[in-house]
Amino acid sequence: MIAETMAGIALFKASVEGIKSAIGTANDVGSIAKYIDGMFTAQGQVNKKRYAKSKMSIADQIGISSVAEEIIDAKLVEEQMRDIATMVDMRFGHGTWAGIVAERAKRIQEQKELIKAERREKAKQFKENMEALKLIGTVVTIVISLFVGLIVWLSF
Repeated sequence: MIAETMAGIALFKASVEGIKSAIGTANDVGSIAKYIDGMFTAQGQVNKKRYAKSKMSIADQIGISSVAEEIIDAKLVEEQMRDIATMVDMRFGHGTWAGIVAERAKRIQEQKELIKAERREKAKQFKENMEALKLIGTVVTIVISLFVGLIVWLSF
């Protein structure tokens, strides 16, 4: 988990540097999109470590250095995100960053809804398959019972 956070911080720093170096010459947001995507990915990794229950001992989880490191990393990420938001808005117009964040949130929500719909469809299909198996099982049981009954009846 610590390595993941370190990678997240490194990715975040690289993304911020990429945006800062490219923003002056960027003709549109698309030219810095990969850096912005890297920032959001890195932010997710930092937050995942911060809020996840890890396999560390309780003492390690609540230790001052661990808590301080998680909070400071998160604050640094937030600070850099605000700086980048300001830079993007200054370069491409007020509200550009808010539009990016809103569109990202919309797409994430759409993806979650798609996954939920797929799960519901799979559950529905499974239920239908189980009903079909029950029906087949019932028919097979009846046929076997009739066959056994016929054999018993013919043997007398």
